[in-house]
Amino acid sequence: MIINLKGTEKVYDAPRSVADIALDISEGLRRVALCGKVDGVLVDLSYVVDHDASVEIITFKDEEGKRVYNHSCAHVLAQAVKAVFPTVKLAIGPAIENGFYYDFDFLTPPTQEDLGRIEAEMQQIIKANLPFRREEVSRAKALKMMETFGENYKVELINDLPEDATISLYYQGDFVDLCAGPHIPSTGMIKAFRLTSLTGAYWRGSEKNKMLSRIYGTAFDKKSELEAYLQRIEEAKMRDHNKVGRDLEIFMTSEVVGQGLPIMMPKGAKVLQILQRFVEDEEERRGFMLTKTPYMAKSDLYKISGHWDHYRDKMFVLGEESTGEEMMALRPMTCPFQYQIYKNGMKSYRDLPCRYAETATLFRNEASGEMHGLIRVRQFTLADGHTICTKEQLEEEFKRSLEMSYYFLDCLGMREDVSFRFSKWDPNKTEKYVDDPVAWETTQDIMRNILNHLGIDYVEADDEAAFYGPKLDVQAKNVHGKEDTIITIQIDFCSAERFEMVYTDVDGEKKTPYIIHRSSIGCYERTLAMLIEKYNGALPVWLSPVQAKVCSFTCRTVDAAKKLAEELTYLGVRCELDTRDEKVGKKVRDALLEKVPYILVLGDRDVEKGVISVRDARNEGKVSEMTKEEFVALIRQKFADKK
Repeated sequence: MIINLKGTEKVYDAPRSVADIALDISEGLRRVALCGKVDGVLVDLSYVVDHDASVEIITFKDEEGKRVYNHSCAHVLAQAVKAVFPTVKLAIGPAIENGFYYDFDFLTPPTQEDLGRIEAEMQQIIKANLPFRREEVSRAKALKMMETFGENYKVELINDLPEDATISLYYQGDFVDLCAGPHIPSTGMIKAFRLTSLTGAYWRGSEKNKMLSRIYGTAFDKKSELEAYLQRIEEAKMRDHNKVGRDLEIFMTSEVVGQGLPIMMPKGAKVLQILQRFVEDEEERRGFMLTKTPYMAKSDLYKISGHWDHYRDKMFVLGEESTGEEMMALRPMTCPFQYQIYKNGMKSYRDLPCRYAETATLFRNEASGEMHGLIRVRQFTLADGHTICTKEQLEEEFKRSLEMSYYFLDCLGMREDVSFRFSKWDPNKTEKYVDDPVAWETTQDIMRNILNHLGIDYVEADDEAAFYGPKLDVQAKNVHGKEDTIITIQIDFCSAERFEMVYTDVDGEKKTPYIIHRSSIGCYERTLAMLIEKYNGALPVWLSPVQAKVCSFTCRTVDAAKKLAEELTYLGVRCELDTRDEKVGKKVRDALLEKVPYILVLGDRDVEKGVISVRDARNEGKVSEMTKEEFVALIRQKFADKK
């Protein structure tokens, strides 16, 4: 039997476990080995290789090793929860990017204080050094066992497995769980872990199902690495837009208003206004025509577009079909409205491309467990747009939309923070997508060729497309590492035909155009959240809701400070006035806490000389003496340079 180990061959005269192969390489490797990979498939160290094969030994240094390590921690968590709360029902417990979680159905939901008890039980399980043991079983045995245990969620998972699926159980001591594996050799290999949070999560991610309790954790093979990670998490919490945005009075929420409906306070509204004016002007420069469409429409419109069939559960529907009254719905996007503008009059190839843009207030019925600050909300504002073009114009128009988004990302300082995802359909989910496999494959090939031709470094992801076509998603991570889409460009293969949109081609024939959906800067609220976290609230000067704080040094300079603030405001500088009867040091400290970029102090000498003492908070508090005209010129240059 020949075993290939990354180019090195070893010959064995009898089957060997992966653990034995690791030991044959070195004792040190065997000590740190977590699992193996045989012919590209992850397996337990106990797996016996009985044929010529390619074998890799996986350790914590490998990403796959980290996932297996974390997955094993999830099983230890489940065992501990079962010990502390015997009546709990187990759901699922996967490894995730920064750790693991497990979903539980408790009779009485746990509290944050219960995490300490669970951690203590996990420590005992780790100390016991229980081996992970795999057993492959028949479907009948697996069902009987889980039914006996009363694990109804596991029964559902087993019933959903394909008929030919291999079903395996993993044991650690007396605890057993349904799992495909693999796992680390024993619980004692877990060196450092911490339970990090407790949240709610719907079973299988659907709000139609029961809300479960989700316990998150993270784990490392060294205590020092765990401590460093937890320190980073604490720092991230301090930069979370939910905290910083509220502390700086950018936005707020109210229980009587509702979840997922943030209220923009004056500072937040000002930042969004600056962004909106900037975006709309730039879109116009690049050939987009501004539209303004209704916030709601009859169900007839959404039935044509396909939203009624594929997106209705995400929409706010007004009225009841059973009453026979006219059904309406708040718009989740503007596309079907802008199509009506295109259809208003005949179009020829000379009219294309036809580019529409709108700053659109949209409504989506997000699940309560999914909403988060400004990142995921039920009402939001989108820099929405649609380009209607010929097939020959498709790549150039796609490129034009992408270049515009690049420009906005550059101006916001976010270009290096994003990644790209080519989002495709899932042919097995015909209820979620337009059921036209040929059109899907054709359109996805077109988009893939465009992305490759433009040299975009992207990853492909199944089941992430819009229901009407594939898309390029521009992804960004928040301070906690969770990835969200901030900008998207989509190719729509079906809407033009559904809405009977045509143009007369050069040969006089009626043709169906292509449609590009795009969000040039994405959702304003989500983009603002990312900016708050990126800059920890200290937004670039051109975006700062307050660019300067005018402070009187003494009571004698109050009138001069008021006059200066009025003049600066008239000249376009966003400023606030501080004439409190406080020492100037406190006024400066308060302005710094408010993340104001420039603090202008007026003392008796400044008034006499006709100058301002300007403290630059973004430049280590450097103080300069300027005239009013020089300061206004500085602010205007910052806006021009987007600094």
